[in-house]
Amino acid sequence: VEIIVPIKQVPDVALNIKVKDGAVVEEGLSYVISSWDETALEAALQITEDVGGEVTLLTIGPDKAAESLRKGLAMGAHKAIHVKYNDAKQTDSFAYAKILQKVLEGREYDLILAGKQAQDTDAGLTAPMLAEFLGLPQVTNIIRFSDVSEQNITLYRKGDHATEVLEMELPGVVTVNDSLNEPRLASMRGIMMAKKKPLEEIELDAIGVSADMSGAQGSMTETLQFDKPESRKEGKCFEGDEADTVKQAMDLLVSEAKFLA
Repeated sequence: VEIIVPIKQVPDVALNIKVKDGAVVEEGLSYVISSWDETALEAALQITEDVGGEVTLLTIGPDKAAESLRKGLAMGAHKAIHVKYNDAKQTDSFAYAKILQKVLEGREYDLILAGKQAQDTDAGLTAPMLAEFLGLPQVTNIIRFSDVSEQNITLYRKGDHATEVLEMELPGVVTVNDSLNEPRLASMRGIMMAKKKPLEEIELDAIGVSADMSGAQGSMTETLQFDKPESRKEGKCFEGDEADTVKQAMDLLVSEAKFLA
């Protein structure tokens, strides 16, 4: 099974991200693979280890995005494609999906396996749009898979009220829930081998992406500004007899929070 895993390099949200004058402060930021994409990569590796095949990573981004590709290769991916692109900040899901469509046209693959959403935007739109542009079936938000072959895959989707079980013909597009697995860590051997694995670099004009298809011109939405969320007030802890602490909590809910007023 030949699997394409699109990955996105995003700011490490575990760190304290600062906002100033409506923009994210770049100084001090570190970048990582979006966690949902790491989950998709782990799923792809498990599939190929079980039934055979290769995993190809695909990213769209500036030169530094190659770091994330090398990390994915160190985890076990077989090869990678880097579409050189410097307008990421002005690019929405629609434009990303259009560029991915151009990259994938004419390539052979059985499955596109992606994260449900990216950690920087949480939009969850790129993969479904890509499936539509490519004319492929899609299943989103899966929490399990089984019975993988070159023709079909059985998918367990986290629905609104229950787990949905679907069989999809390949090729197709699947997005994963981050509860699907725990991504592996790259071994020292994997890190060394990653340096020798194929990494194809592509310029936008080489795949027919014109200026009006990228950046703000190619996007359907625009980010006006970033606002830092308000800090939560420190909570209060009540200790002692249950009858007393419940009364204290109820009194505060009425007098301070006005929750039960």
